[in-house]
Amino acid sequence: MKLFYEPESGRMGDIIPFYEDGIYRLFYLGKGWQSIATQNQLDFSDPRPTGIHGGTGSVVKADGIYHMFYCKFASHPYNRQFVCHATSPDLRDWTEHPEHTFQPDDVIYEMSDWRDPHVIRNEEEGCWWMLVAAQKKGRTMRKGCVGLCKSADLVRWEYCEPLYAPAVNQSALECPDLFRWGDWWYLTYSSYTDRFTAQYRMSRSPCGPWTAPATDTFDSRCFYAPKHGTNGKEHYMYGWNPRRDMNIWNFNPPAYPGKDYNTWDWGGTMIVHRLVQNADGTLGVCPPEAVDSAFPVRETVSFEPLTGSWQLTADAAAADSPCGYASLLMNRIPKRCRLEMKAVFTRTPREFGVALQVDRDFAMGYYLIFEPNRHRVQYKTGLRMYEDGGKMFPYEVEQERPFEWEAGREYRIRIFVDETVLVLYADDQLALSTRMFDRSGLQFGLFVSDGSAQFRDIRLYTENTEDGEN
Repeated sequence: MKLFYEPESGRMGDIIPFYEDGIYRLFYLGKGWQSIATQNQLDFSDPRPTGIHGGTGSVVKADGIYHMFYCKFASHPYNRQFVCHATSPDLRDWTEHPEHTFQPDDVIYEMSDWRDPHVIRNEEEGCWWMLVAAQKKGRTMRKGCVGLCKSADLVRWEYCEPLYAPAVNQSALECPDLFRWGDWWYLTYSSYTDRFTAQYRMSRSPCGPWTAPATDTFDSRCFYAPKHGTNGKEHYMYGWNPRRDMNIWNFNPPAYPGKDYNTWDWGGTMIVHRLVQNADGTLGVCPPEAVDSAFPVRETVSFEPLTGSWQLTADAAAADSPCGYASLLMNRIPKRCRLEMKAVFTRTPREFGVALQVDRDFAMGYYLIFEPNRHRVQYKTGLRMYEDGGKMFPYEVEQERPFEWEAGREYRIRIFVDETVLVLYADDQLALSTRMFDRSGLQFGLFVSDGSAQFRDIRLYTENTEDGEN
């Protein structure tokens, strides 16, 4: 059983969710527009090709007809992009309407970017809104914006001033989405210049003004192009975790034999986060319920201290290491599993956390590093931890997520492994998604450096224990 969906052939590109009658129909970019269905974000069925070939968009229903909006690209004129329209009576058979195709106006918007149309019904204005990944004309290269068009009939569209144009990004704000939750409106988009992330903004009105929360991202660089889906009660963001096997940009280090240090590719595996709305309107993320409860077998947890002084019980480990690094090994890592625990510290450590795919050297591997003094979670891979790696990387941090750690507070940590995919959740607020390509079949570990920390109620869940291969 896979935790995170990836097509048997090809890869998962941008996901476009559409909810109706208890079913999430997830359109996605693969070999053209494809779709699958789910009720719980874990089990997927009913794969369907659409016959539509193009880029990201959206699907809405009006007067019994389904409308798909998507984009197409033309090599001539250079870099030209178009919004396109198709309809269907049943979400199966789609008819394209080339006469409805339109491009930027070359007055408000540059001609270069015009893609990822997202259509919603604005009941307050009594018309349809289309958000577009675009560039607003301006004096600098920082023109990326969420463009806006309006329509009464889903056919004829009026160009309007951008919904959001912060004059920050040097490229279009990709895969925009707009949704309401209670008294708040949320605008989401992805960018690949200045910051390679998916971000969100908040407002009390669909017209803005749009403010950025202190933490304005959902996940790491490895959760891209997410879009929102809801049944009116639960809210989800659907994005993809990239692979590293194509070398699209010819940036891969030629002497490195593995994949962990290759460039990130477009598309890969779908990750679904359930959104949590905090009292102040900001958003956190946690796993969907079906994913969180996917593994029925609780394993016995084992500990093997390596360095430092550890206090151990059947399901807990604590280290007080004020002037050094304490480490221990735990169970071997199955192909798929969930490791969870509660973490707390009193004398603030420089760092503590969880290691994956390590052995008794406790060197090469993958590390989820919790850093209270730097207000973050860091992810680091093993090559960075010895001399040759130090020569290779001109920067310190590989991946990081902002997070506020407080002494004496207990944090719930959940770690999901699905072969090469790794997803961390902390306290129903933080997610960090990444990949582990080059090492497998080794062990979990815990560590504490220059301080003290406790790991309580440690639990490892797997699919089965019959053959040790999960």
